[in-house]
Formats: sequence, structure tokens, C-alpha cells
Amino acid sequence: MNRVRCLVLNAALGPLDYKVPEGMVVEPGVVVECPLGPRTVIGIVWEAERLPGTEVPVEKLRNLRGLLPVPPLSAPLRRLIEWTADYYVASLASVARMALSSGGALKGRATMTEYRLTGGMPERMTPQRQAAIDALEGEQANIRELAGIAGVSEGVLRGLVNQGVLEPVEVDCDRPYDPAHPDFAEVALSAQQREASGIFSDAVRAAKFAPFLLDGVTGSGKTETYFEPVAQALRMGRQVLVLLPEIALTENFLHRFEERFGAPPVLWHSSLKSTERRRAYRAVSEGSAQVVVGARSALFLPFRQLGLIVVDEAHETSFKQEEGVRYNARDVAVMRGHFEQVPVVLASATPALESLQMAESGVYAKVDLPSRFGGAQLPAIDTIDLTEEKPPQGMWLAQRLVDGIEERLGRGEQSLLFLNRRGYAPLTLCRNCGFRYQCPNCSAWLVEHRFTNRLACHHCGHEAPAPKACTECGEPDCLVACGPGVERIADEVAERLPQSRVFVATSDTLNSPGRAAEFIAAVEAREVDVIVGTQLVTKGFHFPELTLVGVVDADLGLEGGDLRAGERTYQQVAQVAGRAGRGSKPGEVLIQTRHPEAPVIAALAAGDRDAFYSAETEMRREAGAPPFGRWAAIIISSEDDAEAREAASRIGAFRPEVAECLILGPAPAPMALLRGRYRYRFLINARRSVQLQDVIRRWLGALDHPPGVRVAVDIDPYSFV
Repeated sequence: MNRVRCLVLNAALGPLDYKVPEGMVVEPGVVVECPLGPRTVIGIVWEAERLPGTEVPVEKLRNLRGLLPVPPLSAPLRRLIEWTADYYVASLASVARMALSSGGALKGRATMTEYRLTGGMPERMTPQRQAAIDALEGEQANIRELAGIAGVSEGVLRGLVNQGVLEPVEVDCDRPYDPAHPDFAEVALSAQQREASGIFSDAVRAAKFAPFLLDGVTGSGKTETYFEPVAQALRMGRQVLVLLPEIALTENFLHRFEERFGAPPVLWHSSLKSTERRRAYRAVSEGSAQVVVGARSALFLPFRQLGLIVVDEAHETSFKQEEGVRYNARDVAVMRGHFEQVPVVLASATPALESLQMAESGVYAKVDLPSRFGGAQLPAIDTIDLTEEKPPQGMWLAQRLVDGIEERLGRGEQSLLFLNRRGYAPLTLCRNCGFRYQCPNCSAWLVEHRFTNRLACHHCGHEAPAPKACTECGEPDCLVACGPGVERIADEVAERLPQSRVFVATSDTLNSPGRAAEFIAAVEAREVDVIVGTQLVTKGFHFPELTLVGVVDADLGLEGGDLRAGERTYQQVAQVAGRAGRGSKPGEVLIQTRHPEAPVIAALAAGDRDAFYSAETEMRREAGAPPFGRWAAIIISSEDDAEAREAASRIGAFRPEVAECLILGPAPAPMALLRGRYRYRFLINARRSVQLQDVIRRWLGALDHPPGVRVAVDIDPYSFV
């Protein structure tokens, strides 16, 4: 082969052909260095017949500059890249970039210098140096990463190096991971668990594509059940991928995994240091990483010999990527299993309606775990009608819920209060002039955070100090916090039950695996009486002494007209209810609501999941909504409102006329300003028979847009803001 076609990681360029120098051996999937003008860019050799491009005479082609020292991307991974780009109407280059997600790993084996504390002290102590020494106890990383951990400048740390307080350590970037042992620990499984794990283990042995829906109630032991097919894959020398929806869940999972297999799995998520990412990436590509536990991006890692994929909490909306390539990791996991010819297990106590429909139609095999492990019983559920049992003035918890917490305090048991709203209050306004504090970059109110004394936007990250006087009229002491967040609920618990020890569990307080580990340890050591948390605490945690769950505002998730609002509310409340009574003590769930007659709330109170899903299925069927129809969104944005509006109008003027396909818009998006960009949106509803992606590609492909305009396509959207 004297010429090759390369996919370069620049969506604007398209495929490029190059000449292969004499003596260089290439094959599809090889990662290469390609000349592009005076620069060198990274490319992937691709099958020319699968990547249409312009034929250039061989005498005009430039030579490849070299091969990068990583194994080729396998054919199944290349097919996954193609499918993802096609299904989600994204460029091949943008998807392929996710498969080459560690630049350091592409440079081959290496060592690097990291630093750690020696135990010594500097000649002159400053507040910054003291803060760094306190923060870096037990840490080892490069100077830049240590500066981020300590919250000080790199100059402060270099001064500590010169003083001998930090010492350099030479590290092998590719040192091997401790091996996991499939038979390290004996695990006692229930009869239901043994039957389910046997089905999955047989599928691993068969080494064929087989998608499963593991539908098990909370506390049924789904994790232990899929650990058995993980062990089977290890015995066969195959690799395993386990996807988790939240980084905060990894610490709990790691503990259980290490108890079962004698070594921790390989981690992959956004909080890893660059050295950890390159080490994990190379171990995966070389086949030495046995079990990878990661966030959705782990799906595109270049596994050498994959044998099993598990998606835990498969219903979770955080598996849907909302920026860049807007893929759903649950669905892409099934497709990777298809291309790799390996079984895929989707595990959930509250499966997505789409997954249940796939099981009902026979596409997925459904495996049930209908009862809790070890004889534990599902909690009793009751509602508190807030129109009749009103909380005291200025309070948010009904007396019956407070009494329940107090009763648990007296018995030495723990309680959990769930409210899916971070911060202290979702809105701050001036009682004097009515001014409301809004994000300058988004169509959103600033949320007050009293822990940090800041006003923050939860969409773009903008923060400002909480003012002491109104910035509009100048009146002091006139700002009012409207509505509750978890911090306000925690304050109320502390005020009404001063003897209680309260912990606020949100993505603000559990923003790293280490902090999550500290939280778990504190709860297990009974140093916490009441947990107040957001959706982060609705899944994955197992606290045997937690016997009461209170849902502060069950109606919150039903607001806004979201297509999946009912399903999402049911899943969140059912999941958080499942935290109660997981040990030998019975659990109770109290749901505060102003609409106890709402179908979602009534189904939760009755414990009748089938009735809820049946009603939701019929509603979706009548609306032509997923899984019976298709939805897509097209979002047009620009930093200039007029430019965005004009681009949206122009796209609308060229809308196609397609049978059984309804195109709504353009209209301002509900979040009309996001991160400084004005946004307009089309919504498309189509029958499943319509080739929706082809319609969108033909429609948008014929149009050009000003440089400042971005046009994003969201297939199967989860967010409608």
C-alpha cells in the first residue's frame, strides 16, 4: 500500500490522502503524524472505501511523517466511531477525537517528575505556604496539578521545592496496575442473584453480542450479581468496562470491587490527573487494564480485548452528553457491544421507558431481581399533603416529617432529606425595589450559596460575592432569599433539631472521589444523623442505619413541561426512597407534595411501578414521543442576538417538507441566553419510519452560516432548555 486515506482530527478538513514512505508499514486504525502545510497533525488511517474523499494523483501526495507508538484503533472501535457520528449527526473527526483522549499516551512510554511533601518546613512560613502544606498531605503530582489542589500559585510550590519541603520523585508513567483476581473472595448470593449471574456469565462465555436489562429493586444486590460475569471475563483474559453516572459513586463502588477482587479497578473520569489518564489509556490499549470503571467517555477507550460492558444506573440522564457530540452513553454502550460482539448489561431499579420497551419487544433480554437481598423489606411510603399539613411560617418541612427525624435520632438511626436544588435559595431579590439577581451570561437567576457567601449560576459557573446592599437601589439589609435549596433545609433541621448532626451532600460538597469517600466513612461511622442531598444521593449508596427518607418537594421535577418530567420524577423519588431500610431495620419514606393526586405521586405512594409505566407508555404512544416516535432539536446560537435570530430564520425558510415529520420553530430556547450566547431552537417530531438524520443532514448541509453562528444537532434530546 503506497497511499492511505487518513481521518485527521479537524472536522473542517475532511479526509486527506497521503503517501506511505518506503519501509513504513501501515494498516487501518494506525495513528499517524500527517503534514498539513507547515504543521504536523494527528490522523488515523481509515479504510478508503468507508471514507469518501477526493482522489489526488499519487505524485502530488505528501509523505506521512511517522507512526505514533500506540496500538491501532480496532475495527469494532472504528465502526462505533462511524455509527456515533452518523446517528448523532456529528463529524467523524469530533467522535474520533474522543478515542484519542489522552495526548500524553500517544507519545509512547515515558517517565516524569512528580513532587510530594518531605515533612520538612520552610525557613519562613507564609499563609500561602502553610495552606499548601496543609492541602498537599498525602498528595503526589506535578507542580501544576499540585497548585490546583492547593489553590496556590506554582511559584509558591517552586519556592517549597527550593526549601526542600517538596521533593521530586521520578515516576514510570506506565507502571502496571495491581491485578484483579476473579476468585479472590467468595460471595454468598441469593437464589435470584445466582440465576441472574449465571445467565450473564454464560453470555460472557459465549462471546457474542447479547443485550440484557437487569431490572432489580433497590437493595436487591445488582452490583454483586454482575460481579460474577465480571469474574468470568477475567478468567477468560478479557477486559471489562463498567460505566457509572457520577464520579461521587466511584468510591463506594471501588470499596465493594476491591473486597470482591482483591485490587481496585482502573478509573477513567474527568477528575483524573493527566499522568493518570495517560497511564490508564495505555493500559487499556495494551490490554493490561482488566476492569475499567468510568464515566461515559470511557466508552471510546481503545480496548484490546473487551469481554463485557455494564452500564450501572442505566436510567440516569447524566449518561446523555449535552455539549459537543450529544450522545447517550447507554445507547452507545449497546452499539459498542454489538460491534465488539460482547454482552451488555443495563442495570437499574427504575429503567428508562425506552429500555423497558426494548425488553418488551424482545430486543433486550430482561432479567428481574424483584426482592431485596438478605430478607430486607422495601420501605413503607406515605405522602404529606402540604395543602393540609402546612409547615410553620418560613419553614419547609412539615411537622410529621420533623417528628419522624426526631424519632430516628432517639433510636440512633439516620435520616435523609432529598431536594434536587443546590445552594441556599434559587432566587435573591430586593424587597425595596424588586430587583432580581440574574446571571449576566444566562437567562437564569443566580443561586445563593451561604456556605461560600456567593451568588452562583449553575449553568455557566459565573460567581459573585453575595452583596450586603441591593446593587440596583443601594438599600442595605433588604435582600430576600426566595425558596429553599439544600443549604436552607439543612439550616432548618439544625434550628428545629439542634442535637442533630447534619451533612449536605451535593456536587458542591462531594466534588471529588476523596470527598465522597470521607462522606461515606462519616455516615458509616454514625457521625452523621441527617443527610440533606440532591439527586447525587438518590443512587448507589448503601447505609444500613438509614431508615427514614423525606422528599422535601416531590412536585419540583414536574415543572417546566419536559417530555420526560414524569418519568424523571418517578425515577428520582423511587431511587431516593430505596435508600431507606436497606439493612435489618424497616424503612419509611415521606413524600411532601401539593398534588398527591398526580399520577406520578399516586404511583409512588401505592408502590405501583407497573401502573405508572403503563400510563406513561400510553401517553408517549399518543404523542408520538420516544420510544414510539423520534425527537430531535436544532439549536442555533451566537453572541449577537440579531445574528442568531437571522440565522434561525434563514434555516427555517429552507425547512424540508417531509411526510410524518413535524418541524416546530424557530423560537427562542427556554434558556434563551446561555454562557453569553443567544439561542434559538427547532424541535422535530417524526415517526420512526422517517430517516430523521438524513433529513437533518440534507437540510443543514445545503446552508452556510456566519463565522459567529453555531448550529448544534441533538438527537433524542433529554434537556429541553
